[in-house]
Amino acid sequence: MGPSPDAILQLGSAFWASKTLLSAVELGVFTALGDGPLERSVLADRCGLHPRSAEDFLDALVALGMLTRDGARYANTPETDLFLDRKKPAYVGGLLEMFNARLYGFWGSLTDALKSGQPQNEARQGESFFGTLYSDPQRLQGFLAAMSGVSMGAARAIATRFPWRDYKSFVDVGCAQGALAVQVALAHPHLQGLGFDLPPVQASFNDYVQRHGLKERLTFRGGDFFHGALPHADVIVMGHVLHDWSLDEKKQLIAKAYDALPEGGALLVYEAMIDDERRSNAFGLLMSLNMLIETPAGFDFTGAQCCAWMKAAGFRETRVEHLIGPDSMVIGLK
Repeated sequence: MGPSPDAILQLGSAFWASKTLLSAVELGVFTALGDGPLERSVLADRCGLHPRSAEDFLDALVALGMLTRDGARYANTPETDLFLDRKKPAYVGGLLEMFNARLYGFWGSLTDALKSGQPQNEARQGESFFGTLYSDPQRLQGFLAAMSGVSMGAARAIATRFPWRDYKSFVDVGCAQGALAVQVALAHPHLQGLGFDLPPVQASFNDYVQRHGLKERLTFRGGDFFHGALPHADVIVMGHVLHDWSLDEKKQLIAKAYDALPEGGALLVYEAMIDDERRSNAFGLLMSLNMLIETPAGFDFTGAQCCAWMKAAGFRETRVEHLIGPDSMVIGLK
């Protein structure tokens, strides 16, 4: 057997499978099946599928491992039932909804981004991504839900793996809805936490925290982390924040965190960290290309790079720990 083009063709057509899943989330297929299996005709009717498309679309989801089928009755898999039914608390579809509504189209301009180094999102119309996002309540809510989806696995791992017993307070910088703050506070009843983000995020944060019964221990402070000092706490967390910004801005935020920490305090940065050899964490590398499309100067980075930036800012000790999937955390001790 000589070389085969199978892997090349599979990767080249991967957008077919991806868009099939994204459309299924958009149409509410997994939510419709949340209470149990349905006949094809009933499911097609609930999701607004045309008779010409229904059988091929639903069977493609079966072949892709996203649904199961018994005769003409379809059901969720254990994973899609848990993570893609909008009515369940573990729903991660917010991220996929954002992929579908925004990123899928923008990635069509990847070649332009690679040649120009310029963002290919709303910025092409002269709008700022964050400015546009934070001024539209509905889009902001979708983005914040997406951030909860992308952060949840890492947040749970951080809640169990970081030595929180040694500290009393923390600030989550760029907290979004508060997914990380909530997971940490649930696991460690002695902690007081603060969510820090732009003021329009407050209502979403307060609502999310209240739903988890934590409003006595988790509070919100509005602000812009490039203007003024960061709030003081024993631990400062930055998750999926640094990759939005240029090298100088990354260093500026790390320096601000250093200034806001007491002696013995810790900065915890988590991202889809690229492996130091830059060979194996494809998700981290693709996320960095996503930052090329989404931001003027943002990029993802390796654990070793982040450790070096922390050391340059004055942190006496740094270490990298893998969390879950593509995510790792870098810890810097002052």
